[in-house]
Amino acid sequence: MNRETTLLIANTALDLSAAEKADPTEKRNYTGLREHAELMTDLLIRSMYPNYASGGIPRQAALSEAVGHLAVCLELVTPGNERKEDIIQTLLKELPEIRRQIRTDLEAAYDGDPAARSLDEIVLCYPAFTAISTYRLAHILYREGVPLLARVMTEYAHRLTGIDIHPGATIGDYFFIDHGTGVVIGETTTIGEHVKLYQHVTLGAKSFSVGDDGSLVKGIKRHPDIGDRVVVYAGATILGGDTQIGNDCVIGGSVWLTHSVAAGKQVVSRSAILDPTLTWDLESDSAYDSAML
Repeated sequence: MNRETTLLIANTALDLSAAEKADPTEKRNYTGLREHAELMTDLLIRSMYPNYASGGIPRQAALSEAVGHLAVCLELVTPGNERKEDIIQTLLKELPEIRRQIRTDLEAAYDGDPAARSLDEIVLCYPAFTAISTYRLAHILYREGVPLLARVMTEYAHRLTGIDIHPGATIGDYFFIDHGTGVVIGETTTIGEHVKLYQHVTLGAKSFSVGDDGSLVKGIKRHPDIGDRVVVYAGATILGGDTQIGNDCVIGGSVWLTHSVAAGKQVVSRSAILDPTLTWDLESDSAYDSAML
């Protein structure tokens, strides 16, 4: 490195420091938050499934180490939080229930994918296991009032798997995401039991309410509700806080939905008009299986 580059580095560092001091936003030190959150997430999953983890850390040791990372994370995101120990204890008490829920997710994956030869294969190979397990852990912290830490956790899973599940979403048992890449599940989404999604499914917001000052209104219902035993095929987009997909529906690939669908319906894309067994619902601009009407 020559002298000119060395001087430029020093001057750039000074300029960045000056810019930081001039920044009116809240200043807080989050150094290490992502690293601690990622280690904590891995250790918590390892504590539930130690036989699949590398390193051979015993369950109690993994839990103890995870709690240490969680304590650091809580201090970083909520300094001086008097509820820190309560939050840690709540998460620990919830772990057996989370483990039970994840077992149902594994069963859903095995039952719903003919390529799955064993539960072992799902744990070791399926991105949905990582994404859903992380979501179920993060959802507890989101519920306990630590949304930033919860988001860091689910974004870690997003980076690893391509599956983006907001920790605020509510998801029932026996949940399976097949393949998974590109799946997006928004914050206020609710999903029932025995639901199966394929890759590139979006459960998102249709539009955003704006306040008098022109800023987006936050904290309102923006994402759809999905009933029990629903299958959503690849590339489907379901939008809106008022959109409800009834029990036992099948949403076909590439469908764009911004309205509710009654229980038991099958919705397919415009290209399905080529199938003579399908008829158009002109009001909704979607086709339904005539046998299910």
